[in-house]
Amino acid sequence: MLFCLVALFDLELLSTIVDQSFDVAATYFGLFWQVFLLLTFLVSLLLCLLPGSRAVMGGTTTPDFTLFQWVGMTMCTLLAGGGVFWAAGEPIAHLLSPPPIFNVEPDTVEALNAALAQSFLHWGFLAWAILGSLSAIMLMHYHYDKGLPLAPRTLLYPVLGERAIHGTIGLLADALCVIAVVAGTVGPIGFLGLQLSYGLHDLFNIPDTLTTQSVLIVVLVIIYTISAISGLTRGIQLLSRMNVILITCLLLYILIAGPGAFILKSFFSGYWFYLKNFFDMALYRGEAGIFGPPGWLGWWTVFFWAWFLGYGPMMAVFIARISRGRSIRSIILLLSVVAPVLTNVWFAIIGGAGLAFELQQVGSISAPFEGFNLPAALLAISSQLPFGLVISILFLILTTVFVATTGDSMTYVISSTMSREGAPATPIRVFWGIAMGLMAIILISVGTGGISKLQSFIVITAVPVSILLVPSIWDALRITLMKGRTQS
Repeated sequence: MLFCLVALFDLELLSTIVDQSFDVAATYFGLFWQVFLLLTFLVSLLLCLLPGSRAVMGGTTTPDFTLFQWVGMTMCTLLAGGGVFWAAGEPIAHLLSPPPIFNVEPDTVEALNAALAQSFLHWGFLAWAILGSLSAIMLMHYHYDKGLPLAPRTLLYPVLGERAIHGTIGLLADALCVIAVVAGTVGPIGFLGLQLSYGLHDLFNIPDTLTTQSVLIVVLVIIYTISAISGLTRGIQLLSRMNVILITCLLLYILIAGPGAFILKSFFSGYWFYLKNFFDMALYRGEAGIFGPPGWLGWWTVFFWAWFLGYGPMMAVFIARISRGRSIRSIILLLSVVAPVLTNVWFAIIGGAGLAFELQQVGSISAPFEGFNLPAALLAISSQLPFGLVISILFLILTTVFVATTGDSMTYVISSTMSREGAPATPIRVFWGIAMGLMAIILISVGTGGISKLQSFIVITAVPVSILLVPSIWDALRITLMKGRTQS
């Protein structure tokens, strides 16, 4: 609320504070985040090779949700609406301005593999691994086996013991994670209002005004708040199922009606390029060095890592809630391997179609995308497909449901963290659902600068949150080894 109030009264002051703090965070924590995400992914793969990874977590051998429900809720909550617009926008952005690690000419066939590979990195193995693989295993062990709270503070238990659970440090840890995830969710809610309003104006000439944007956000808030009230087994699961069905139909349609052969060829060549340069891209620092100005990294890799880290503890809470009855190995394989590959396929199909259209006719996607206009890139791609208007509408619906899925899940998890009972009270869920929507409307009322500064603010909140996740590197390994000894 303080952030919103400062934005209302002095956006320039807010911009100065956020920009300077952003530079400090990206400069001094960028390398740490890059190494930390890589280490998290490698340790999670190591756990899968240990005998203890067969251990079933959650105190029950019967999963709470079917495989389809479990995978659907995981994918839709973590991919979120950003995955739709970024899938269209990021590959074309890297085609027009290739990452500095690759010495290729922009807007050429040679830049295609580099564009897809960089997109795969940002939305692939490292991003997904930090969103709940090791930390979810920790929380499931301490909550279901030891009876500790299913809250971010429990991640500090291996280091601080009971002080993390009952002391001021624990309260501060929970509060910082709530702030980080609220900032990370309010941003997409407000951004969606701007994007949908732009889309409706482009498709139906509906005025792209604050009123239109606010009405769209109110509708979105109603959807995800009702879903959050109904809980994990009803609304959240229903929205996830709708998302999975719609996304599958759209992907198959693009492959069949669009440049399918080009997309498949580009995916395999781009993926091989990604795997071949994986460690170089993951640890690339360029001119930044150890503690230098982040430059390109600050607006791409480091920004994404900070965004995902901010979600990390709360996503771990969500994964721990929906993964009861699943083994350590299955949780890690879903989060660190299966989900990233599926996300990269999604990026290859949406972004690959855009790359195909752009290479066929230069400017067909890049011209609308100019100025980093993400919704324009998506609509430019969908409009070039047969029945373009229908496909564009379906993409807008898909994005709305994606953001609603993230909104209801985060509303539920935030409310759970702030509740002593197992299931959070309905008034708390309603409060957080409405509060995040209201904050989004306040920020878009000051112009796009409010939302953009909130997105930069996410990088700042990732600094303390990332420290909370550090114990997961060794404690998830310890838990898995202990489970292996118990089984033997």
